[in-house]
Amino acid sequence: MFNSVERLIALRNLKPKRKEGFLKVISVFSFVGIMLGVAILIIVMSVMNGFRAELTNKILGFNPHVTINPYNSEKINSKFREKLIKNFPDIQILDSYSGEGVVINTDYAKGIMIKGLDQKNEKNSIFIKKILIEGSQSKIKKGEIIVGKELAIELNLAVGDKINLLSSVYISTPFGGVPKQETYSVKGIFSSGFYEFDKNVVFLSLDETLYFFDKTKSDINLEVYLSDPLKANEFKDKIEIINNNFYVYSWIDLNKSFFSALKVERNVMFIILTLIIIVAAFNIISGLTILIKNKTKEIAILKTLGLSNSSIIKSFFLTGFTIGLVASIFGIIIGVLFSENIESIRVFLSYVFNVEIFPSDVYFLDKLPSEINPLSILIIFIFSLITTSLASLVPVIAISKMNTIKALKYE
Repeated sequence: MFNSVERLIALRNLKPKRKEGFLKVISVFSFVGIMLGVAILIIVMSVMNGFRAELTNKILGFNPHVTINPYNSEKINSKFREKLIKNFPDIQILDSYSGEGVVINTDYAKGIMIKGLDQKNEKNSIFIKKILIEGSQSKIKKGEIIVGKELAIELNLAVGDKINLLSSVYISTPFGGVPKQETYSVKGIFSSGFYEFDKNVVFLSLDETLYFFDKTKSDINLEVYLSDPLKANEFKDKIEIINNNFYVYSWIDLNKSFFSALKVERNVMFIILTLIIIVAAFNIISGLTILIKNKTKEIAILKTLGLSNSSIIKSFFLTGFTIGLVASIFGIIIGVLFSENIESIRVFLSYVFNVEIFPSDVYFLDKLPSEINPLSILIIFIFSLITTSLASLVPVIAISKMNTIKALKYE
């Protein structure tokens, strides 16, 4: 594509003479600007991808893929279960029940989600063992409760402490209806890595949860786990065809607005940060324009020696393109290295400046995630090359319009 003469001219242009120091400064700024732009884009995209992936994993680890709730007079019976298993042999079905309650501790009251676990199912037992950080891993008995780490810290709870829960169910007394209240012993403390869950969710056994909310076995919900969680909405539609008398919703439905907001934020960040590369590319236009102006005499001489317009244009284009190419490669290297070690860098900066850079109560996660996506890197690299190519092409078009005789006469 480029012959040896064109490459030689481009190389000489990349090494300006001492009296052309200003050109060197412009070239350095162009190089650094493009390199930083590419690196920052990769870092931000990696963090956004990691944030989305980490939240998805946390949500999928904590919530069922599809939930089937009975309502009106329709109840979930064994016939419906058998139909599900027959039509979808790869799914896992768990019994559960969840409700809202209030935890009371001395002068403190807080609304929480109370989730009942069917401990006969091995999946629930494995799940509790996986997230439990304190306490016994044996089954939750009557009068026992497992609380999240953040809630335990907030209420100053330890294993063995007592905790009072108020139900949303009222019981009749001689003085009128009052909320049902029970006292439980803290059996264990769990950490899911998801701040909101650790602060707002507690676990009871399924039987204890049904008793606490004054429900029966016919009121339980079905939690369905799929081999591919991303097909949850497809499965939900099929369930509604089988029986449309149940309220069926997926984990995607529950978090649709959240993930939509993440996607919008990711796209907006990409658009904003690409401006760094575009601004840096303007330095290439400035640098090449000044370079061509300073090299007018040399260009005219090259033309008289027989070098074609296209060869001269290609040599000056190669000058700008080389700056963009090398800067993009260095930007990718810096961006990937930074992304791979971003959590260590965050911890170091937090320690040095004594500032919480990634507060878990704001971002839901206890560490800064990062996921390097090769496709995103390729898109950023191609965009950078296209931008620098266009920036290099704009000023060199003037070479074809240059009058050789005038250039030799006045330069």
